[in-house]
Amino acid sequence: MNNPYTNTDAASSLLTALQERILLLDGAMGTMIQRHRLQEEDYRGDRFKDWQINLKGMNDLLVLTRPEVIRDIHEQYLEAGADILETNSFNSTASDLARYELSDYAHEINVAAARLAREAADRYSTADKPRFVAGVLGPNQKTSSVSVDVNDPGARAISFDELVADYSLAARGLIEGGADIILIETVFDTLNAKAAVFAVEQVFEEDQIRLPLMISGTITDASGRTLSGQTTEAFYNSLRHAKPLSIGLNCALGPDQLRQYVSEISRVSEFRVSAHPNAGLPNELGEYDLDAAHMAEYLEEWAESGFLNIVGGCCGTTPTHISAIADAVAGKMPRVLPARELSLIHISEPTRRTIPSRMPSSA
Repeated sequence: MNNPYTNTDAASSLLTALQERILLLDGAMGTMIQRHRLQEEDYRGDRFKDWQINLKGMNDLLVLTRPEVIRDIHEQYLEAGADILETNSFNSTASDLARYELSDYAHEINVAAARLAREAADRYSTADKPRFVAGVLGPNQKTSSVSVDVNDPGARAISFDELVADYSLAARGLIEGGADIILIETVFDTLNAKAAVFAVEQVFEEDQIRLPLMISGTITDASGRTLSGQTTEAFYNSLRHAKPLSIGLNCALGPDQLRQYVSEISRVSEFRVSAHPNAGLPNELGEYDLDAAHMAEYLEEWAESGFLNIVGGCCGTTPTHISAIADAVAGKMPRVLPARELSLIHISEPTRRTIPSRMPSSA
């Protein structure tokens, strides 16, 4: 098996596992943090006890102030059977952290998030079941392709270059902390994702490293489109140039609503397919009601239909959901990749090439 990645041992184990079975992502981090009923002082810790603004709700900061909480959540998902842990870094770009005046801590938070997941994964890894860490780059709260001013169609909250700088800093932190994979997830604006891909490729190029890349988009509602207006197939075609390890969908919808879009990406993708839906839609209290057994039934059918290579859960899911999903897909064959996939993703070694200073301005 050709291995184009520089983290040779981990990547080889990952590629072998993907050939043999459907791999399990973990579930929701925010849902599990909410169960701890943390207060403002938990988010501040000793280090930020005199911070000038409230920090409650900045869950990513907990990797510095309450690391034992995040470690425990990781370990619960590993006990449930997760093969891949996602780092607690969804909102850890400098521009996202600016809401809490924490931009200067972006690199440190990403390093710490990856190290916590790395330590947990290493404790649970065995020869028969290695565990992996996916360093998460979230979508960013600001969109680079949608105007923020109805009177000025060209107005943007953030530029492509600013996003590239943010994602580069975060990616380097995740790699330094020990991530095996980079996961660009919950993509609602494809131009933001292109900035993330460009940043990651630039980091790989400059640092002479190459990790597997996963990409996961979000269909925001029953229209079947991302927030920036793309259908599933258009989203895929806009990002297939990244030649990811996998491409898929997560968040926004439960498995019943998301199925048709996962089916579509499975139909068109030359790459492996991932999916981690929500536990249904939120109720009037903002809670998720789809229980583990029913969610597992949906995802078992997806596996039997040949849609999946990687599966897990997003908002509202818990270790109980992941355990049930693990049981449901156990023994099911992973989706078979089209033969043309090999020619698209094979790189004999990390390539050296000149990266242009800017990407195209549209998705």
